[in-house]
Amino acid sequence: MTTDAQLAYGLFWTVYAIGFVIFFLMMSRLFRIIPVYGVRTLLQAALIVLLLTPVESSEAVSWWIPAWLHGGYEMILGDVQQAARAWFNIGLAALAMLLVWILDLVRYRLVNR
Repeated sequence: MTTDAQLAYGLFWTVYAIGFVIFFLMMSRLFRIIPVYGVRTLLQAALIVLLLTPVESSEAVSWWIPAWLHGGYEMILGDVQQAARAWFNIGLAALAMLLVWILDLVRYRLVNR
């Protein structure tokens, strides 16, 4: 890949990360309406998993892209194998985040006794 392509790749991930942080903070403020701590944090965890899970691009070597974007695009194009690979990554990230969420609920329960 050329230097311009690498610069565009880095710029994309920088803008995407900043946009995610802003979106996450706005959604977290909206989630404060929900009175149950577990539901509120589950929604935040779902946002993290859906928007930040990467998958390696099949087009460019060593380039990672958001899995929801790759999976959705490949589903529209009809490449089921590539879409399944992206959704599998999201599933693995969801399982890992589920473990983190459960541990956070245990921590919350122990602190607020």
